[in-house]
Amino acid sequence: MTLPQQPPIPMSSPDLTEAERQAVAEVLNTPILSMGRHVRAFEQAFCDLTGAKHAIAVNSGTAGLHLCVRAAGIGAGDLVITTPFSFVASTNVLLFENAIPVFVDVDPRTGNIDPELVKDAVENIEKYLPRRGMDSDVSRHRAPDVKRRRTPKAILPVDVFGQPADMDPILAVAEEYGLTVIEDSCEALGAAYKGRPAGRLGDFGIFAFYPNKQITTGEGGLIVTDDDRAADLMRALRNQGRAPGDTWLQHTHLGYNYRLDEMSAALGAVQMSRLGELLAKREQVAAWYEARLSEIPGVETPVVEPFTTRMSWFVYVVRFDPSIDRDDLARRLTALGIPVRPYFAPIHLQPYMVERFGCQPGDFPVTEDLGRRGLALPFSGVMHEEQVETVCQAIRESLQNA
Repeated sequence: MTLPQQPPIPMSSPDLTEAERQAVAEVLNTPILSMGRHVRAFEQAFCDLTGAKHAIAVNSGTAGLHLCVRAAGIGAGDLVITTPFSFVASTNVLLFENAIPVFVDVDPRTGNIDPELVKDAVENIEKYLPRRGMDSDVSRHRAPDVKRRRTPKAILPVDVFGQPADMDPILAVAEEYGLTVIEDSCEALGAAYKGRPAGRLGDFGIFAFYPNKQITTGEGGLIVTDDDRAADLMRALRNQGRAPGDTWLQHTHLGYNYRLDEMSAALGAVQMSRLGELLAKREQVAAWYEARLSEIPGVETPVVEPFTTRMSWFVYVVRFDPSIDRDDLARRLTALGIPVRPYFAPIHLQPYMVERFGCQPGDFPVTEDLGRRGLALPFSGVMHEEQVETVCQAIRESLQNA
């Protein structure tokens, strides 16, 4: 197959206008490039969108997740129930504090954490503990200080690919057992679960703004919460631990340089003013894909659950029938100039996770199946229908010629 000559189709692309460029240029014409009014305006936009009492802008979604882990008091040896089907940051932030990620498998339709398994893990935690890594020399069956180490402290669900996890049963078990819920909504800005905004369903919510996200600040993230104490702590921690009342070069806490700069915040504020437009454009591209790919045998298009009252399309990931060699198909598409990516590689099978916790293939079969069969296609709000048609035609013909 030879595709007609045309401009390359990017894997993703930010949707920027002259308004964003002008906003950044205006900041550069001032002496205040950090800790200024644009960060405050960007934060206020999220309070307005979500109804949250506090919004704390940071320089990445990972930084935001890490601050939430700190604010929740999660530390060495604490158990946090989370998902192995995610970007590695949702697990790494636990490891930063020497906490123990306790994985449960995911829903085969959405890839989001399975709430029934969350409940089972809370009530029967011993079944889910890692083979090793509870202590440097203690196996999963001989961990000391049983009461402390074998009681989960928090749940960290992830809103995968722009669709909220099924949060109500997760929140119910968290309330019953007194667990903190940190909602990783880094992929789901603008999504809604039963009419409630993603990121506002747990104690903390985190968004991220990498260039392939629904809005972008280049790099950046933001936390929303109603917790006054936690918000004050996270504002201090993002600024090298400088608490309210501290003087210059005085630091109450051990903190980090997690600040968001003014240029990024100005860019993000304009993007937020366009959020409805940006989401609608992504929805249109997803609809073009759905109409074409649903007619191709062996291709599974994304499932949107009834409780998702607003899907916020982050990426467009399809799955192929197990009889199809996904990796061979990816090579064929790449050779045709169609960029594609496997999505996600299971976290528990990352080399450092295998080394540290003894994870093995077969531990989380649904996650591993989705990782084997999933493929992210070129996707952004600036794609044209002709580009979507080119991608789908390449998939159709590559499958026929396989």
